[in-house]
Amino acid sequence: MAMQPLQLTPLLSTTTGFLVLFIGKRLNLEIPFLRRFSIPEPVSGGLLVAVLLSLVHLIGGPEVGFNLDSRDFLLVYFFTTVGMNARFSDLRQGGPALFILLGITIGFMTIQNLIGVGMATLMGLKPATGLLVGTISLIGGHGTTIAWAPTFVERFQMENAMEIGIAAATFGLVLASASGGPIAQFLIRRFGVPCPRLSPADAEAELEQRESVGSTIDMTGFLSALLAINLCIISGKVLNVAIASAGLKLPLFVPCLLVGILLSNLLPARQSQRVVFHWPRQSPALDLIGELSLGIFLAMSLMSLQLWTLVGLALPLLVILLVQFFFALVINLLLVFPLMGRTYDAAVICAGFGGISLGSTPTAMANMTAVTQQYGPSTRAFLIVPLVSAFFLDLVNALLIPAFVGRL
Repeated sequence: MAMQPLQLTPLLSTTTGFLVLFIGKRLNLEIPFLRRFSIPEPVSGGLLVAVLLSLVHLIGGPEVGFNLDSRDFLLVYFFTTVGMNARFSDLRQGGPALFILLGITIGFMTIQNLIGVGMATLMGLKPATGLLVGTISLIGGHGTTIAWAPTFVERFQMENAMEIGIAAATFGLVLASASGGPIAQFLIRRFGVPCPRLSPADAEAELEQRESVGSTIDMTGFLSALLAINLCIISGKVLNVAIASAGLKLPLFVPCLLVGILLSNLLPARQSQRVVFHWPRQSPALDLIGELSLGIFLAMSLMSLQLWTLVGLALPLLVILLVQFFFALVINLLLVFPLMGRTYDAAVICAGFGGISLGSTPTAMANMTAVTQQYGPSTRAFLIVPLVSAFFLDLVNALLIPAFVGRL
């Protein structure tokens, strides 16, 4: 007889996310395989906990449920910090590579939807099923899936639209998290790409820079960053209501990201010594808050996966997902890496592209972070990928999805 479900409170769920992140750090320290393939620490810990909870459920134990409200808020926090750290001048620094990657990704998104619809039609499924296993779930992730599932139920009479989309988003998240680091490592070793950390002098300088930067975080700077982030989120919510009233569906983090970019670039840079609060501009406090938000968000996302619900996933759906995975892999290896210059930065960008093509922007950032922790920093990758994935892709997806839905 199955036991009653165990539902954790928001506080316990968030605290569990902290513990999972520490578990992931310990696993990556103890298991060379995880370090060798640059598996992000939240992925290591989150998947282990998800597997253990699934085993408990399968042997008749209680089903553990998590309250993920704080996780979703952490996602908004993370993207707001990304926007606040962005500069209009960075667009010039990104150069042609920024627009090349954007063009590749937009083309990839269009073909990804065509593959989903085509494969579903070939296997006798509704074309709308294939669209769900396209950019809705794989680029948009769980949030976009949840937002669009009711439309598929109403328009295409797909009562299981939510389950299909969530399953596809979950598989995509796992594949993206597990493949991004190995892709970068393969490219670095296969082509003998020189890495920053190969130079002892560069490694020592980077360590000194991190120590000096870390020491500049004080209570005033940290509190200023929190206040500025909250002001951006409040303004982003107001903007999101206006966008929704115009008929355009966007996740909350997109307008918050946009507000962060606008305020950080339009507010005057000059600061008076008599003013206590200063708007943070690429500050260490912002970086710390963003890194923490991303890590805990991923840890909570993966630890809450109900893996047993995927056991009965239909074979056609698995086939579509595998085809999407191999297509993303081919694009990454044969287009993204060569067109980005076959450099170390290009390899890190490929790790990020592996995240956004099948998972989400946080997955892309975590993949790149794991690679740079092992091989050295890549300023160019962390400039280009967030601008493409966090700023442009959700806007493109918001236009692309209705275009496909209208033609089915």
